[in-house]
Amino acid sequence: MARIYKVENIVASISLKSPIKLIKLKKLPNTQYNPEQFPGLVLRLQDMHVTFLVFGSGKLVCTGGRSREDIITAMGKLLKELRKVGINIKSEWKLEIQNIVASGNLNKKLDLNKIAFNVDETEYNPEQFPGLVYKLPNSKITFLLFGTGKIVCTGAKNVSEIDGAIKTLLSAIKKVN
Repeated sequence: MARIYKVENIVASISLKSPIKLIKLKKLPNTQYNPEQFPGLVLRLQDMHVTFLVFGSGKLVCTGGRSREDIITAMGKLLKELRKVGINIKSEWKLEIQNIVASGNLNKKLDLNKIAFNVDETEYNPEQFPGLVYKLPNSKITFLLFGTGKIVCTGAKNVSEIDGAIKTLLSAIKKVN
């Protein structure tokens, strides 16, 4: 089956396995640090559209990458920036993908009322939101379905989970749409 979706964003957590003095990072461009409001430092890599939340514990959250390779490349750039301000991190850090957001198009109109009435694990209240929410049974994956056939998928940790979830979705709505 041809892939009908595109990865829009990956959220990953990273452990550098050593603490960081955040005050040193304020010297870097594209950073925001206001510890009274938020305990982490925000560092943006403009050229990659990737943002890091950096915490003093050495834990990071990375958003904006569209693949694991994007995040690894961004990490290389971040480590280079850290070295510029005198922070040397061991090269062994741990990356864990927390969530992948993907969007796609089923290329057919969807009757959301019919789907909501006939498919379990759905929520649909068009007066509040124009999309139908479908929570995949026994999974953390959730879809937003729109009458146009467009979909958004969130909650997966790898693309093979998205592939399987879309098969399940198509099977569930095939019976009613």
